[in-house]
Amino acid sequence: MTLKIAFVGTGADPDDRSRKGYAMAYRHARGYRRLDDCMLIGCADIVRENAERFADEFDIDHVYEDYEEMVRQTQPDIVSVCVPPKVHAEIVTGCAESGAVNAIHCEKPMATTWADCKRMVEVCEERDVKLTIDHQRRFGTPYRKAKKLLDGGAIGELRRFEWSEDNIFDAGTHLFDLCGYYNDQTPPEWVLAGIDYREENVWFGAHNENQAFAQWKYENDVYGCASTGPGSPFVGCYLRIIGDDGVIELGAENGPPLRIKRDGSDWKTVDTDNETIYGRKTGIANAAIEKIAERLPTPVEDTLRHPSNYEKAIADVVRAVREDDESMISGENVLQSTELVFASWESARRRGRVDLPLDIDDNPLESMVEDGKLGVSSEST
Repeated sequence: MTLKIAFVGTGADPDDRSRKGYAMAYRHARGYRRLDDCMLIGCADIVRENAERFADEFDIDHVYEDYEEMVRQTQPDIVSVCVPPKVHAEIVTGCAESGAVNAIHCEKPMATTWADCKRMVEVCEERDVKLTIDHQRRFGTPYRKAKKLLDGGAIGELRRFEWSEDNIFDAGTHLFDLCGYYNDQTPPEWVLAGIDYREENVWFGAHNENQAFAQWKYENDVYGCASTGPGSPFVGCYLRIIGDDGVIELGAENGPPLRIKRDGSDWKTVDTDNETIYGRKTGIANAAIEKIAERLPTPVEDTLRHPSNYEKAIADVVRAVREDDESMISGENVLQSTELVFASWESARRRGRVDLPLDIDDNPLESMVEDGKLGVSSEST
């Protein structure tokens, strides 16, 4: 049976990327179009011109401004939600409560308050709707090979994670999620963090700190630490996985996408099939393929290209629906990693350690901004 796919939030120009929007629906659509058993049937955007442009690109017949009307009239099997994070919860729960949808694939970050994140999972579970969040890096070759090395005992027993990024919410959510992946979704126990927000830093309509340092502990005595913004060079790589007999590094500064060092030995580069930590292929051969693909009709180009991590994630979402299985990027798994984001900001607000589960509903960073505690105006949100 062919699965019917619809989209909420097409965005404007996918080539015009900014902190206001990336038009992520285009990346989702290419993922579904690569699959023989998916049919793109509808799209909705509050700016009709955006939806019409998207529909023209992907040969979609039904265009709407109101997503509820689209869901009601098209009865899609899967809805991809690609709106800004502040309205993720409203649209995800709306689609689930419609009774017309079997699965929802939502962009990250999950939502902008802890209460909304929990509500998304709860409503989808109550309505028997599969919820996935687009933490696509779990499907990248470097990350999969690192997981295989770790599970195979290449660095001994897991002890600690260290990572760096621009911030702990919009960008860092990927890394908290990857730590959950490598630690087999072991629940976190506590978080201790400090943040700096001296300048407004709004990504896709949501506040992000300028700089943070966070430490946390899982129930299996594995620790983690993260450094963001100006402090990110402290770590020196994207993600470091430390065991009692060696180290795995992903995205080492001036190094390969993946490397391993066992105690008493030098660094050894691990082959990632020319794939970077961001899922892009490198090398002359791939460049030649891309050049050829640009001259071909778009569906043919999609088949020829190496699938992106977004497309790999979409394939797993469709597989999970087909097999009535749980995807690695299920709402429940992502909820666990997202708790670390809000707990980090809550630790900064309390100026002390936060024991989990988290007992708040709001967004601590946004609340501190609105209360004038960080000296930054909340007008942009």
